[in-house]
Amino acid sequence: MTQASAPPLLALRGVHKSFGAVHALTDVELEIRSGEVVAVMGDSGAGKSTLVKVIAGVEPADAGAFRWKGRPVDLARPHHTRDLGIAAVYQDSALCHNLDVVGNLFLGSEIRRLGVLDEGTMGRRTRSLLDSLPVQIPDVRAPVASLSSDQLQIVSVARALLGEPELLLLDEPTQALDTRQVSNLLDLVERLRDDGLGVLLISHTMGDIKAVADRVAVLRLGRNNGVFDVNTTPHEQIISAITGATDHAVSQRTANREEYGP
Repeated sequence: MTQASAPPLLALRGVHKSFGAVHALTDVELEIRSGEVVAVMGDSGAGKSTLVKVIAGVEPADAGAFRWKGRPVDLARPHHTRDLGIAAVYQDSALCHNLDVVGNLFLGSEIRRLGVLDEGTMGRRTRSLLDSLPVQIPDVRAPVASLSSDQLQIVSVARALLGEPELLLLDEPTQALDTRQVSNLLDLVERLRDDGLGVLLISHTMGDIKAVADRVAVLRLGRNNGVFDVNTTPHEQIISAITGATDHAVSQRTANREEYGP
């Protein structure tokens, strides 16, 4: 079976998520394949971060179906997603700034030998993983509080990659980075895709999307508002979907309900 004919790595159908009276996600659909970067764009409040948290099991969906490599799965809890091979890096890195780099990477998954922390093995694995990434961190025993913004982001990504996931979720990973740091991170995203990972990239920056994404899915008011091929779709068309100048799925659903009833 070729990659093109294989079922998506992850497929979402009819995903709903509400917080009280606020409908964060309504009937959302999305597919991500191995070796593909799918970007998600939308205005603030469109549901992008909520979508990441639903996939990661942090915020269980109220309704919807999830398939992993073609089979139904439960994404109700973070350990379910980790067991499948899904890892996430959030806007807030959630690193423990009083711990060193090794301690952050292995927090909650420490290696022990005869009941004692195996600091040597964890240190070597940390060094090996970081050496494969584009931002250098000379001292893995340095407290993360002493690191620069791009080093912090790389530690967050390294922690997600430690479990060798098949799908990586990145929520606004370039937000706090300068131009050179953004370039390094986008190079890493491209390399992960070339290594066969699926990547879901949340971003407000069209330049980042155009640089690395294969497809971009637009959310508007918590609903799908178009999925576009990044290489063939004009910039203006994607922007129109984001702003609502062309409400693809949203307006179509409204029109259907008016014509055929609820």
